[in-house]
Amino acid sequence: MDLPEPNISFREIADADIAPAVTLLARGFPRQGRETWLRALQHLGNHQSPRGLPKYGYLMECHGRAVGLILTIFATVRSGDTQIVRCNPCAWYVEKPYRAFAGLLFAKALMHEDVTYLDISPAPDVEPIIEALGFSRYCNGSFVAVPLFNILSGEAGVRILDARQQPSIKRDASDQDLLLAHADQDCISLWCETSDGAYPFVFRRRLARGFLPCAHLIYCRGVEDFVRFAGPLGRRLAMRGSFFVVIGSNGPVPGLVGTFLPGILPRYFKGPMQPGIGDIAFTEFGVLGI
Repeated sequence: MDLPEPNISFREIADADIAPAVTLLARGFPRQGRETWLRALQHLGNHQSPRGLPKYGYLMECHGRAVGLILTIFATVRSGDTQIVRCNPCAWYVEKPYRAFAGLLFAKALMHEDVTYLDISPAPDVEPIIEALGFSRYCNGSFVAVPLFNILSGEAGVRILDARQQPSIKRDASDQDLLLAHADQDCISLWCETSDGAYPFVFRRRLARGFLPCAHLIYCRGVEDFVRFAGPLGRRLAMRGSFFVVIGSNGPVPGLVGTFLPGILPRYFKGPMQPGIGDIAFTEFGVLGI
């Protein structure tokens, strides 16, 4: 005799769901702990999603009890001369008795049309699932750079400014907004100002392997910009205790001293616009800090 199907339902996470959401996240990802997840959801609550799109993500309930969730970070970003909407589904967890319905929860997050979706930290056992859902890998691993070794990189006279300082040269207003939004989420947001323009960079301080301070490159227009200014940026980051920079990459990065780690933090996308290698703005690393 077949068992009756559980009464499963899905809905957007609301402000009133923060406590059960933190409980689920702490259960699914215990290494981070409750305080880390509470702080991450507070960051997500401060982030401005495009109108009509979820603020936190989706909850899965059985008979009204929260049994799973997926966080979503929606943002409007620039791609070339156009504005597009991107979403980073992350922190996907379902209690074990209900995991047969986990794919439906993920599919719920993917239901919005004309949105580019990013998955930048899939677990190895999740990669076949997201590939089956139409995601394509565009970044195969991570490059760990030691920018202090790029002693001669960067132009003479380059000025490094905090995001809240105003470059004296013309800059793009959307870059300014992106830097300030990430600075508000505790990222390191900087301008490199030269005679030919102002170049934006965002980094997130992290502990590699749980103990080694480093900076994760969250945003630049192109990795070649980081290579160009690696020396002065490396000195600024070293002053903040980060001597290594983690960069998404498909191999060794010409012009940088470091090591390529294949398969470490591969990145996937689904939708109309493949992201640039140097752009994981408004994702779990930049917004949530996890």
